[in-house]
Amino acid sequence: MNTETPATDTVPAPAGTVSGSALNSNASDRSVFAAVDIGASSGRVILGSITDDAGNPGISLETVHRFPNGVVESGGALRWDFTALFAEVLTGLAAAATRAAARGERIAGIGIDTWAVDYGRVNASGELVAQPFSYRDDRSRAAVAKVHERLEPERLYATTGLQFLEFNTIYQLASEPDLDRVQALLIPDLIAFLLTGQRRTEATNASTTGLFDAVAGEWATEFLTALKLPADLFPPLIQPGETIGTLLAAVAARTGLPGETAVIAVGSHDTASAVVAVPAETRDFAYISSGTWSLVGVELTHPVLTEASRAANFTNERGVDGTIRYLRNVGGLWLLSECQRTWTGQGLTVSLAGLLEGAAVLPPGGPRINADDPAFTAPDNMPERIRAAARRSGSVLPGEPAAIVRCILDSLAAGYARTISDAERLAGRAVDVVHIVGGGSQNRLLCQLTANATGKPVIAGPVEATALGNVLVQARAAGAVHGGLSELRRLVSGGASLARYEPETRKGELLPARHNHRDTA
Repeated sequence: MNTETPATDTVPAPAGTVSGSALNSNASDRSVFAAVDIGASSGRVILGSITDDAGNPGISLETVHRFPNGVVESGGALRWDFTALFAEVLTGLAAAATRAAARGERIAGIGIDTWAVDYGRVNASGELVAQPFSYRDDRSRAAVAKVHERLEPERLYATTGLQFLEFNTIYQLASEPDLDRVQALLIPDLIAFLLTGQRRTEATNASTTGLFDAVAGEWATEFLTALKLPADLFPPLIQPGETIGTLLAAVAARTGLPGETAVIAVGSHDTASAVVAVPAETRDFAYISSGTWSLVGVELTHPVLTEASRAANFTNERGVDGTIRYLRNVGGLWLLSECQRTWTGQGLTVSLAGLLEGAAVLPPGGPRINADDPAFTAPDNMPERIRAAARRSGSVLPGEPAAIVRCILDSLAAGYARTISDAERLAGRAVDVVHIVGGGSQNRLLCQLTANATGKPVIAGPVEATALGNVLVQARAAGAVHGGLSELRRLVSGGASLARYEPETRKGELLPARHNHRDTA
């Protein structure tokens, strides 16, 4: 059985890179990069450029188009309205082209990142057979036993290193009646295909399917055979930084972009892009990509494929530059946003700021739940489900919104601390600091509770880590920046507004955030 090599290993920079300053002083063509960043509830098209403000290099981001996203019920199933989603992508790229042209800039690349595991079925003619299922649909539950009859969980983990989640791609595919005449394109790859006509599967997202060999970095073809899935079900793999293709004529005409505009593979699993932009100054860090879900883990050079790791339900997913994102999914701010949606529907006036203020003054030690319980996956009266979960654990959770919010945040912080401690133990890696990136980095109470629960300093920010990582990989591919991950991260830390939270020294008192690095807010 494979295990991780000693933690003294280092990750080499990709071929063609050099150490030192990441900024390419010879790049003067006013190139900018379009990041298509889509999450489970919303999406954006963002223009990113590499800046050098008085010798302080960094990255500038500008959102040019925002649009909603969400599951829709169709025929008794939860699906993504991909047709509408792709139309919004085209609208956003057209807005990016207009904005760049007005400033005399050239869009040198387009990078796409989204959530993982979901896919669209495309036939030989390049047509989308049906709107893609959402991972929140429960159809794959029945397929779990079918898969495990042919591939035992121990065998699956020893090869893929993938955390068991009943909506992983492997279980979704096993629930499909007929895959003989289609290919499965993961959501970012499907968008890239419709932009370029080229079918590829980006490696960081491929590693979330349950059909990817964590050591070899290739498809686990024996698993496709065992499940009687077509050998060519997925297109060939492509690595972050490689060019997928250039724009189709119809796309160029629709967006106003030149046909030679490159679509560049980035860390197309949004967490892979987010981890690129973690502003870590040492290698002994843990990260929390906090949004709809929380992805909590450490960055390694080799997967951890031990039985203890499987029992702890940790996942080994590919990162940029051949790294391993050793992490576990923990519940996220989906719980809070769903509570807000329910309360609004009930006619309650609830602002996020007011909810957090009310939650902050409540004493510590209140009820907690298992925030990553699958019972919270689907949308439905979330406040009552949380209260029911508290009752099952022997606690009484009041119905007031502030009490429920405090329960959510206490539970998330406890889950973060437990996961980081497990990662340290299983990977043999001591963690000195915790980085929270993404939307949750703005939640001051969550950051402080996380510092308290872990007993480690927390550095919060940047909020737009995913878009920053997307742009950085594109910029390096285009030659606008160079270096390995440490050099790219210096560009982030040099220009981001970051806040530092120390563990509380006085019980129950919320200490003020102490800012480090340059505050650009």
